[in-house]
Amino acid sequence: MYLISSVYKKYVSCIVLCLMILGGFTGCIENDIPYPRIPLYIKDLQVRGASAAPYMDNENHIVTVTLADSVNPRKVYVKSIDVTESAQSTLKAGQILDLTNPVEVKLSLYQEYVWTVKAEQHIDRRFSIRGQVGEPSFNSDQRIASVNLGSSFSLANIELTELKLGPEGSTINMSESLPMLEWKRYGTYAQTKVMVNYRDFIVMEEWTLYVFLLENNISTLRADAFTEVAYLYGAGVEGANNGFEYRQSGSQEWITVDPSLIQKQGEKFSTRLSGLLPETVYECRACTDKEKGNVVNFTTGKKLSLTDGTLDNWHKVGNVWNPWADTSSSFWDTGNKGASTLGESNTIPTNETSTGSGQAAKLESKFVGIGSIGKFAAGNLFVGEFKRVDGTNGVLDFGRPFSERPTRLKGKYKYTSKPVNYFDKQLFPHLANVPDTCAIYIALGDWDTPVEIRTKASERKLFDPKDPKIIAYAELYNGKTWNDYQAFTLELNYRDTQRKPKYLIIVASASRYGDYFTGGAGSTLRIDNLEFEWD
Repeated sequence: MYLISSVYKKYVSCIVLCLMILGGFTGCIENDIPYPRIPLYIKDLQVRGASAAPYMDNENHIVTVTLADSVNPRKVYVKSIDVTESAQSTLKAGQILDLTNPVEVKLSLYQEYVWTVKAEQHIDRRFSIRGQVGEPSFNSDQRIASVNLGSSFSLANIELTELKLGPEGSTINMSESLPMLEWKRYGTYAQTKVMVNYRDFIVMEEWTLYVFLLENNISTLRADAFTEVAYLYGAGVEGANNGFEYRQSGSQEWITVDPSLIQKQGEKFSTRLSGLLPETVYECRACTDKEKGNVVNFTTGKKLSLTDGTLDNWHKVGNVWNPWADTSSSFWDTGNKGASTLGESNTIPTNETSTGSGQAAKLESKFVGIGSIGKFAAGNLFVGEFKRVDGTNGVLDFGRPFSERPTRLKGKYKYTSKPVNYFDKQLFPHLANVPDTCAIYIALGDWDTPVEIRTKASERKLFDPKDPKIIAYAELYNGKTWNDYQAFTLELNYRDTQRKPKYLIIVASASRYGDYFTGGAGSTLRIDNLEFEWD
C-alpha cells in the first residue's frame, strides 16, 4: 500500500511539474507573438451643420470640424464617421458632442490610437455707426464691442447703422431690427449695454458697446510687407478723399499713392505698393486732403531663388533617379521609390531642355509591373520628401519650410497627352479614352508640419486646394499636346495678405488624377527652369 501510494505521489508530482513547465512554455509562446502594428486613422467625420469639409491632421491625430455660426457647439450631432478598416471607435454615428472643448476619440485594433476632435466656429459679428473710422473690435470672451468715431462727429448724436453680435437670426434687446439704444457719455467715449438672444445656443447674453471719439478722421490700420510689394490698409470717413503716402525710412519726402490705385469699401480703403526694394524699412500713413494718419513702419522680405529650380541636378541610386545632386540634400522629390518597386523610375532627367543646355525633368505616366501584375503610376515631381512605400502605394510629405511671399511662379513646360486607359471605375469611368491632363500647382501655407499624402485607397489623404491652412495658391491644368516648350506663369492668389507662410508646396504631374491611379500610359510632362517673381 505504501509503495503504491509513493509511486502514485511521484506520478502526480511529475504530471503537475510537466503541466507547470508546459504552462510556462505556452505562456511564453503566447506573450512572444507580436501583434501587427497598424496605424489607425479617422478618414472622414461628418457632423450636422458643418460649413466646410473636416480637416484631418494625420501627423498629430487631430480632426477639426468647422461649424456654421447657427450651430450650438455644445450639441453637435455626428452624422457619420469613417475609420481605418476593422478598427473600433469610441465615437459612433448618432452621438451628440460638446465641442466647446476638444473631445478625445480612441481607435483600437491590436493597439490603441488616441485622436482629438475639435471645432472651429466663426460668428460674423458686425457693429457700425455713421462717421465710423476703422473696423469694429470684438472681444467675445468679455462680450465687448467697440468702434471709433471721427473727430468731425459728436458723441451726442450716435447713429447706429448695423449691429449683429450673434448667429444669423439672433435678436438684440428682443428686436429683429436695429434696436434703439441709450448711451451714457464719459468725455471721449460713450457706453451702452445690450442683450443678445438666439434659441438654446445663446440665451440672454449681455454685451457692452463702446464708441470712442478720435482726435482725427483718418487711421492707418496696418501694412503687410512682401518682398517687392506691400499691401496698405486704412480707415476714414466714408466718402472722404482717403489715400496713402509712403517713403523709405530716413527719407524726408513722402510719395503720394496714385488715387486710381486706392480700393475703397465704405470707410475702409487699401492699396498695393509695387517697385519696393527687398529687405528695406519703409514708412506709410493714411491721409486725406486735410489730415494725416498715424505712421506705420514695415520691412520688406528677402528675394530668394527657388532651390534647384533649374532641375539640372540629379543622381541615381540603384534604379531610382533622385532630383538633387548626390553631394547635397534634397529639396525636390518624386514618387520614383514607389514606382521602382515594380519597374524603372518614371521621373527622370532629360537633355531635352527649354534652353538647349543643362537638364530638365521628364515625367512619364505608365503601367509599372510585369504582365498584368502591377499598377498605373503617374510621373510626378514635388517639393518635399517621399517618406516610405506602403505595399505598392506611397506615403509622401508635401512641402519644405519657407517664409517669404513671392507673387508668382514661372517656368517652361512641354506636354504629350495620351488617352486615359487606366482609371478608377467607380470614380472616373467618364474619363475613359479622354485626353489626359497634366497638372502644375503651387501653394504657400501656415501648416506646422509638412502635408502628409497617402495614395492607399483605404487610407487616402490627398492635397486639398481648399485647405484653410493655404495662404496663397495657383494652378495650371493642360490637356493639349505641345511639341515645343511653352512658358507658363502661375500668379499667386493670396487669400490673406497678413498671414505669413511656413511651408512651400510645388507639385507637377503628368496625369492630373494620378493619385487615383488614373491617366493615360505615355502621357509625358517635361518641365524646366522654374523661378519666383516678387513684384
